[in-house]
Amino acid sequence: MTKPNPELIDHELPELGDDFFARARPAAAVMGEAFMERVRRPGRPRSEAPKVEVKIRLDANVVEHLRETGKGWQTRVNAELAKAVRQGRL
Repeated sequence: MTKPNPELIDHELPELGDDFFARARPAAAVMGEAFMERVRRPGRPRSEAPKVEVKIRLDANVVEHLRETGKGWQTRVNAELAKAVRQGRL
């Protein structure tokens, strides 16, 4: 076992032990639900109409052609499918 580096020991900030963690409570219990609702969650905001991930098998030449159209090809495919649904073609 190696000795701790005395330069890295901070006596004003002792190591947290099991007793500290045994007394720990969730932030919502300490801060209250109203505060927690205002806390910004990391990541993108939740969409009102979230997309659904699906797996679909397509011909290789179709996928190759779509990918060659550049970045955003999946979004464009979605838009075309949505248009076909609105027009009653699907």
